[in-house]
Amino acid sequence: MRKTDKKIDDSLRHALTQVCDIAQSEHQGFEWLTHFVNYDRFPSSLSIVCIFDTQSSLAQANQEHIRRLIKDVLASIDIKLKDIGKHVHFDTEESCENDSNGRWDVLFQKQGWQY
Repeated sequence: MRKTDKKIDDSLRHALTQVCDIAQSEHQGFEWLTHFVNYDRFPSSLSIVCIFDTQSSLAQANQEHIRRLIKDVLASIDIKLKDIGKHVHFDTEESCENDSNGRWDVLFQKQGWQY
């Protein structure tokens, strides 16, 4: 990882931690989030996955509010995304358990995302 990539990654992780803290307090069932990025194609390669506990919680969540929150927090660190819907995805612990026996690494690989 280049020095500039490391700086971006540190800022990105800090910003997404803020998003996570806010989402946990405002959205019932929100558990955690993670991100995937190829810095050779940043920011277009950025994918953020928001994880809820159950399908029911996800169905009741205001996904647009979460997308807007992510977009605003990223903009505050000069990361501008044109179509936030292409970058933010949602899943559940329940789905991971059913589809991949609780193995997020397997599920993320199926989705085409890797750390």
